[in-house]
Parts: sequence; C-alpha cells; structure tokens
Amino acid sequence: MKIQQYYLACLSHASYMITDEKTKTAVVVDPQRDIDQYLTDAAAGGYAIKHVFLTHFHADFISGHIELRDKVGATIHLGRRAEAEFTCEKMGDGDQIEFGDVRLEILETPGHTPEGISILVYDLAANSGEPFAILTGDTLFIGDVGRPDLLASVGVTADELADMLYESITQKIMPLPDATLVYPAHGAGSMCGKNLSNETVSTIGEQKKFNYALQPMSREEFKSLVTADQPEAPDYFVHDAILNRQERKSLEAAMKENLKALSLDDVLARAEKGDQLLDVRDAIDFQGSHLRGTLNIALSGKYATWCGSMLSHDRPIIVIAEDDGDEEEAVMRLGRIGFDNVAGYLSGGMNALNHHDDLLEKTERITGRALADWLAGDRPESGPAPLILDVRSPAEYAGGHIAGSQNLPLPQLDDELASIPKDRAVVVHCEGGYRSAIAASLLQKHGREEVYDLIGGFKAWLAAKLPSAQPARQES
Repeated sequence: MKIQQYYLACLSHASYMITDEKTKTAVVVDPQRDIDQYLTDAAAGGYAIKHVFLTHFHADFISGHIELRDKVGATIHLGRRAEAEFTCEKMGDGDQIEFGDVRLEILETPGHTPEGISILVYDLAANSGEPFAILTGDTLFIGDVGRPDLLASVGVTADELADMLYESITQKIMPLPDATLVYPAHGAGSMCGKNLSNETVSTIGEQKKFNYALQPMSREEFKSLVTADQPEAPDYFVHDAILNRQERKSLEAAMKENLKALSLDDVLARAEKGDQLLDVRDAIDFQGSHLRGTLNIALSGKYATWCGSMLSHDRPIIVIAEDDGDEEEAVMRLGRIGFDNVAGYLSGGMNALNHHDDLLEKTERITGRALADWLAGDRPESGPAPLILDVRSPAEYAGGHIAGSQNLPLPQLDDELASIPKDRAVVVHCEGGYRSAIAASLLQKHGREEVYDLIGGFKAWLAAKLPSAQPARQES
C-alpha cells in the first residue's frame, strides 16, 4: 500500500493517490481538475484508477472527478449527505472499500461543510486493526481546522456547522491512535482556515499537542475560537462550490474552446464591449509597457486565487502573455477554478502592439528611499506628498505600516475606488509587491494617472530601515 501526495502550491491544495500492488488498483482523493499527473503515475506503475473520492464540495478549486470519470471510468464517491447532479456512490460512517492490502473506511466529519467526510486508510499487510493514515479533507488541517463560516449551505447555518465540526473533531478524529498519519487537503495560504502550517503531513498525536483547535475547551469556546479572525474569502468560492456539484464539461473540452488566437483588432473590439483584459506577465514587464485597460495578475504568484478574487466568472476574459506559450498555462490555471469564460488570447502577445504606442501605458515604480524623500518634502518636482495605499489585510496592517498610509485590502479595492482622493498621486504597496502590482493596474484601468508601485513593498521599506508605525505594545 502506498499513499502519494500531490501538492499544488499556487492553490495550497493537496490531493492523493492510494495504490495497491496486489490488485494494481488506484484511488484518487480530492483531485485537481488537470489530471495528467495521476494518469501518468498510474500508467507508470501499472495501476488502474477505479475510484475517485471527494471529501466534500470544495469551494477554492474545481475537482477533477468528472475528468477521471470520463477518462478512465472511475466511480465517484461522496459523503452520504452530498447532493450532486452526476451519478455517484454515497458513503457514510463505517462504509468500506477493500482491495488487496488496502481498506478505506469512511468517517462522516461534517463542519466545514455538511457533507464532509474523512477517509481512514488501513495497510492490511501491516496492521488490519488500526488505521495507517486518515485523509481529513478540510475537517482537520496541520495546525488548524476547517472554518465553519466559509460557506454555510442552504438550510444550515454557520453556527450549526460549528457544532458539527466540534463533534467531528472531538468524537471522530481525536480518539484515533496517536500514530495515525494526518493528510489534509490544504496547507498554508489556503483561505479555508487561518493558521495552516507549511507542513503537509502530521500525526494525530502531534496535532493533539500543537493544534490550537484540538486543545481542551468547551463547545462554545471552540466555536468562538475557530470562527474568529478568519481571512476574507474570495468571491469565486460560491461559484466553485456550486460547480463542483454539477455535471459540467471537462477541462480538456473547455480548453479546446478557450484557446483561440485573437487579432489585436478583435481584442480591442471585444474590450470595447466589456471583455476583461488579463495580462499574466511578471509585474516588472507589465509595468514597463502594457495595453491600456488591462489588469495584471502574474502567473508567478497566487495567480488562480487572485484571478478568482479580481475577475468575473460570467464575463469573457482575454489573456495577454509573452509570446512563448504562457497563454495555455494561463487558461488552464483559470480552468482549475472553474473560469471557463475565456474568449481567447492576444495572438503574438505584446509583439502585436509594436508600433501602437498610442495604445500603451506604463506604471511608475518608486523605491522606499525615494518615497521617504517625497513624504519629507525633498522632491518638490514631484508635487504634493502622495497618498500611500496599503492593500494588505487589516491584520498585516495592524502588525506594522507606513505612518499615514490608508489601508484598503486588495479584494475590496474595486468597490471602494471612490474613497481614494483624485487630487493626489497614489503610491500602492503590499508586503512584497505581488498584490500592489494588481492594485496599481486596477487603478490605471479605472483612469487614474499618477499611480506608483512601491518596489519590494513593506518588506523593502523595513529593510531600508525607514520609519514605520508599529503596533502598540500590550500592557502586562
């Protein structure tokens, strides 16, 4: 018996393939939508993928269950309370699948969602009486538990889900043997919790020692603790949670429709009608020169998550990339979050804009030292002191910020543009530069002209030993 973990860093998502040598059977759990890696590894080992499990209906990505069903005929398994459009086998507490030296046993562990399950994995050749591992989906993470307030289902409140989560953790998961390996569906960076570890595997014993949510406490204390200070969920989560329940086209079929080369004239005409322009190049390249009206979300960062936060899933998207095949990667990663609304990509990339200087603009960049001089009045040629727009989260801002800056988290920026004064230049920054590049492009898209991106963000500001407003110390 073997458990192989596949970790997709850009979505902080872990999926799994469980294989048995005797029967050459494979099971995939919580697959990502692009399934080639599972098919390749199964073929290399001579395994047949016969089953695919979803621990719940994920909200932050589109699962690859439809793709595995269509490609290899895998049976889809869901929790007993799941309601889906497609044919599936529903499983509840104690239900099992056994093949060769592998036994999979279901625990119903609702709380993050009503239909959530965890999967006990037994290595029958080693110990048929105790589980070797548990795949916990979004019920238990390394260092955290799945938030119950993320997406309360119709007829189920967040408070009811928190009650379910308490029961799942204390009655189902914590009583397991301490040596049981814990394999969750997400790691650090996921919006499905607030304190996820960078580690991707642990044990029940380690989690009982170090996970804040597994410490002794009352039900009400637990509910209050796990719902406090949760990060803001991207708007696309509702779209994905619904789509994962539905019968839908495969990623392969969607990409065949979406990977269309468009001429510059086509792109301009479609943009005039409201299509969304998405430039996926790195910020330094985008800011050097880009097509007016374009949003910059670089492939090099948390691309899919920020696309889901900043773009609409029901208006066409046109991708602008380097002329080297990045457009295919960009479209595929949009497909991972169910954004199949891509109209095509600009043929030739930025080369299509050669000799079209009237269509181009750039974004000014400024160092921390130059900004400090400007704020001190030592750059009279630049005009009045700029507004400093900090697009980090409120928690990041509270931990330290540039004095006098305005905090407006990036996910809220589009709705709060009217709150940004128009009579001053704006210098945008985040922690390291990725989010501020998105923010600066959004401001320019809406017609703001004096926009600067702080090079290196707040990290670079501190590294230059420039003054910052630190959080107040708590009195002991």
